Amino acid sequence: MLVYIVRRLLWSALLLFVISFLVFFIFYLLPSADPALLRAGRNPDPDLVAEINRQLGLDKPFYVQFWRYIEALVTDFDFGTSYQNNVPVRDEIFDRIPATMSLAFGAAVVWLLIGIPIGILSAVKRGTFVERMFMGAALVAISAPVYWLGLVSIYLFSNDIGVAARIFQPPGSYVPLWEDPSMWLRSLILPWFVLATAFAAIYARFMRSNLVDVLDEDYIRTARAKGLSERRVVFRHGVRSAVTPIVTIFGLDLGILFGGAILTETVFNIPGIGRTAFEAIQKSDLPIVQGTVLIGAMAIIAFNLIVDILYAFIDPRVRY
Repeated sequence: MLVYIVRRLLWSALLLFVISFLVFFIFYLLPSADPALLRAGRNPDPDLVAEINRQLGLDKPFYVQFWRYIEALVTDFDFGTSYQNNVPVRDEIFDRIPATMSLAFGAAVVWLLIGIPIGILSAVKRGTFVERMFMGAALVAISAPVYWLGLVSIYLFSNDIGVAARIFQPPGSYVPLWEDPSMWLRSLILPWFVLATAFAAIYARFMRSNLVDVLDEDYIRTARAKGLSERRVVFRHGVRSAVTPIVTIFGLDLGILFGGAILTETVFNIPGIGRTAFEAIQKSDLPIVQGTVLIGAMAIIAFNLIVDILYAFIDPRVRY
């Protein structure tokens, strides 16, 4: 196990280097705008633009800029300085991570609590009206765009403009957990459910499909023939085998959300990593884009490694 983890970590370091190089190369080769011009303002003086380029190091060749970036990242975990705000990217990202973590982990709990039970019930009640109703609702939930669902939810349930029930905090009212736990919860309940809707539907369909296949296996029929109760057969033998693929996609989905749920954070005005990355792309702020991409890649790699390790405990047949 230890050798496997070390090997994965080495490959992860190489992958992060490649991702960093690609992002740096794309922004250098195909710039959407000149960062120095954006920072200098309207009708800038050429000497001022040249000075800004010198201060930011943009007058150096591509390989020099990239090497300086990697050297600072490896030695000091320094993502550089924002072109637009002139603040350390590390501080900017770390200030936004708690909001993204709150959104991602809360939504994950919601979609697991909704999607997994619905998938199990649909598999057990296959061919009935219950299954058709749940799977039809799941199809609708998957088809609904997140930004549309978020705007509709705000219109119906927001505390300021809600026309159905004014029970949730309006967009832009995010409060950190350590400042006011109750306000933190109220400001994130609606984003959690909006973000979890499509994921819950996907997990319900995955769980139902996997469990249906598992319940037709020979060892399930053997368990029933031994006189075990249906509840024990389904949950002790069926669900344990069917949930393994769910764990795989859960690690990937959680890593992606930790890297930033851009649409949800934008609609609900949550100061997270996704919104920061979106604003940085609009301003061609390469250091922030590079930092958010690397944080997202690190999250995906870390969660997938955790999932691979958990496999050995979920499925005894797995060996490394």
